[in-house]
Amino acid sequence: MELIEKLNRIKERFDKINQQLSDPTFMNDRDKIVSLSKERSDLINIIIAFDKFSLVLKNIEDDNQIIYDGLDKELIDFAKSELVELQNEKYKLEEEIKYLLLPKDPNDNKDIIMEIRAGTGGEEAALFAGELFRMYSRYAETKGWKVELIDINDTGLGGIKEVVFSVSGANVFSELKFESGVHRVQRVPSTEANGRVHTSAASIAVLPEAEDVQVDINPNDLRIDIFRSGGAGGQNVNKVETAVRIIHIPTGIVVQCQDERSQLKNRQKAMKVLRARLYDAKLKEQNAEISAQRKSMVRSGDRSDKIRTYNYPQNRVTDHRIGLTLYNLSNIMEGDLHELIEQLKIADNAEKLQAASVD
Repeated sequence: MELIEKLNRIKERFDKINQQLSDPTFMNDRDKIVSLSKERSDLINIIIAFDKFSLVLKNIEDDNQIIYDGLDKELIDFAKSELVELQNEKYKLEEEIKYLLLPKDPNDNKDIIMEIRAGTGGEEAALFAGELFRMYSRYAETKGWKVELIDINDTGLGGIKEVVFSVSGANVFSELKFESGVHRVQRVPSTEANGRVHTSAASIAVLPEAEDVQVDINPNDLRIDIFRSGGAGGQNVNKVETAVRIIHIPTGIVVQCQDERSQLKNRQKAMKVLRARLYDAKLKEQNAEISAQRKSMVRSGDRSDKIRTYNYPQNRVTDHRIGLTLYNLSNIMEGDLHELIEQLKIADNAEKLQAASVD
C-alpha cells in the first residue's frame, strides 16, 4: 500500500529524530535541538495514528486467519463480528491519517495583523465595524491571545471607520485566516423611525505577520511623515509629533500608527503592518496560478468577497462560502466564534482532501 509505505518512511524519520535528540553530541547545538523538537512535534500525531492503524491491521489479519482456518465455529462467529468493527475503525483511521498528511500552511502558527474598515452604510457601518472589533477581541480573550491596537479612526459617535490591530498567540493565523472578506449586517438602526431593516457592511483583512527575512524593504523606497496624533472630531490629543505615516513608494501602500505616545514605538508598529501587507501581496502573487486552476471555496482571502451575513431580526449568522447558518448571533457577537471557525476549518480540510485525491 502506498499509504503504508509513506507512513513507514515517516516512522523511520521519527525514530531517527528521537535518536538524535538523545545523542549527547547534539546537546550543545541549541538550534539543532529546537529544529528537531519542532519536527518531532509535527510528526507525533501521525505516529500515534499510525500505531493505532497498524494494530487494527494486525487484528484484521488475525481475524481473517481464524475464519480461514475454520477450526472453531464460535471463534469464527466472534471474528466475523469483530471484523465489522475493525473495518469501520480502519476507515476512520485512514481518513484521519490522510488529513494529518496534508501539507501544512507555513503561516498557520504566525501572529496576525487584522484590519477592519467600515464599508457601505455610513454611521451604521461604522458601528458594525466597532462591534466586529469587539467580537474578535473577545474571542482572542477566550483563546488567551494578546490584542494590541496599532491604529484607529473612530467617528466620535461610537463607530469606527478603520481599526488596525495585531493578535499574537498560539496558531492565531490558522484560526482567523478565513475571516478576510466582506461582512454584511442586516438590522434596524436606532435612527430608523419606520422600523425598516437596513444593510451595511465592513471589510476585514487578516495578514500573517512577516519576519524581516521574508520581506526585503529598501529604506529608499519609504517616505516617512511625522505628525500629531488626532482624536475624534479632529482635535489634537497630543501636542508632540509622535504619529507616524509610512508610504511604500513602489506599491503605494500607506500605513500609519498613532496609538503610542512614543514616535519610535509608532514607527515600529507601522513597519510591522507594512511588512505584513507586502508579505500578503507576495503570497497572493505566488498563489495566483494555483488559485486560477482551483478556486477555493473557503480561502478566497479577498476583501471584496462577501463571506458572511449577520441578521439581527432573526438572530442568524450565515457563512456563504460553506452554506452554514447558525441561530446564535447574540453569542457570536460576544466572541463565541468557536463553532463557526471549526466548521470553516473542517470544510477547508475536506476541500484539501478532495484536491489531493484528484491530484
